[in-house]
Amino acid sequence: MTAAAPPARTARPQTVIEVVRTERLTPHLVRVHAGGPGLAAFSPNASTDAYVKILFARPELGLEPPYDLAALRSTLAPDDLPVTRTYTVRRFDAAASELAIDVVVHGDEGVAGPWAAAAQPGDRLVFSGPGGGYAPDPTADWHLLVGDESATPAVAAALEVLPEGASGVALLECDGPDDELDLVAPQGVEVRWLHRDDTGTTDGTGTTLLADAVAALEWRTGRVHVFAHGERESMKALRDELLNRRGIPRADLSLSGYWARGRTEDRFQAEKREPVGQVL
Repeated sequence: MTAAAPPARTARPQTVIEVVRTERLTPHLVRVHAGGPGLAAFSPNASTDAYVKILFARPELGLEPPYDLAALRSTLAPDDLPVTRTYTVRRFDAAASELAIDVVVHGDEGVAGPWAAAAQPGDRLVFSGPGGGYAPDPTADWHLLVGDESATPAVAAALEVLPEGASGVALLECDGPDDELDLVAPQGVEVRWLHRDDTGTTDGTGTTLLADAVAALEWRTGRVHVFAHGERESMKALRDELLNRRGIPRADLSLSGYWARGRTEDRFQAEKREPVGQVL
């Protein structure tokens, strides 16, 4: 008996828009504003960690979006296929028909960073989504938001929707003072920046920087709702602190790795199915 072939995966719809302008927020952070008629197909969700999967094609191949990825897999070498990078939607302005995405830039490293640093008005931005799964729980007594640069857009979006009387702490990791942002937050929510060059860790990675900061917090009374996203090993250290020491129920915790040090996103995504890649 011949086994049935697995069902073909449904291709995710792709949104094609154009860069309107960019702005350098810090030495290592570029905000890309994009819009145009294609944005009419974008359906925002209520998640403050809403994300899109951006497709980057090699310019010299002259591929026209939206990309038929199934067809391209049968005609192109693996190294010539468009690559996917995941980014948080920093802001969606329906009235202005504009989408803003913050991209970390470290010179020529990676795919998205160099693209964002060199992006010009009219350059096309192709993505699928959005996805997402977190928004601050208004019934929580206080909020704890923790992350590095990759999670800062989602933390910033969450701070902006918290009610005026909200209470909490946001702990944000970055390279140094020049990488801090002026974020909008309720008066009762402290925003604290942690610098990697102050970690004193022997390997210089700052893997436990956020977990150590959470461990040193003066814990508040009542139910806390936690958002903690960032580098994978850092999140594992936070997992032990939040779940084991603090005993936070899983239902009150959004914890995930956005990236892994020393891994491309393709390898990072593949490792999510392996023990090394599992945070929760």
